[in-house]
Amino acid sequence: MRIAPLADVKARLSAYLDQCEREGPIVITRNGKAVAVLIAPVDDDDLERLMLGRSARFRALLDRSRKSIKEGKGLSADAFWKAARKRSQKRKPATAGGRATKS
Repeated sequence: MRIAPLADVKARLSAYLDQCEREGPIVITRNGKAVAVLIAPVDDDDLERLMLGRSARFRALLDRSRKSIKEGKGLSADAFWKAARKRSQKRKPATAGGRATKS
């Protein structure tokens, strides 16, 4: 893991992106304090995990869900997957093998 000042990253962003892909995350600092991390996602799934992990809205949803489960309001696994399939069918009526088909 490398640490780099913001001014240097701004001046040489492309080089830092290349380095990030090769060597891993780069901590970006402003006035000596960490303010950001430059991370190259491995693939689209990795990008989605990174984004959801930092999403206040998603974390709030998880917190509400955990609270509901503790209160005994959760769904069984069967009921959950039944509801998920039903919802998915409403959103994507033309599917093949669980994935949306391309026209």
